[in-house]
Amino acid sequence: MKKVSQKQIMTANRLSDGAVVYLGADDEWVLSLHDAEVAEGEEEAVRLEERAGLAMKQQKIVGPYLFAVDVSECGISAVSQREIIRSAGPTVGTDLPETTPLR
Repeated sequence: MKKVSQKQIMTANRLSDGAVVYLGADDEWVLSLHDAEVAEGEEEAVRLEERAGLAMKQQKIVGPYLFAVDVSECGISAVSQREIIRSAGPTVGTDLPETTPLR
């Protein structure tokens, strides 16, 4: 594993509906970036990876990975453009009626 020099969060897609989720406390996968557990060092990042691996085996999530975040008094914010977009929600299908299963 590469050396962790910044704070990170574990993200994945929920297997049941494809939603972007973040690993929170008590192994819950949450929808909000602000509810995610932040790894502040290499040991904590390894623990997040282990917990995500277990969730994959339980077929709860797919494609987990860590990404860098900034933490301030305003909350948690993604560093990369990709994660900023993912945390903002879907960029397609937003015109579907509320009764559509994808909403």
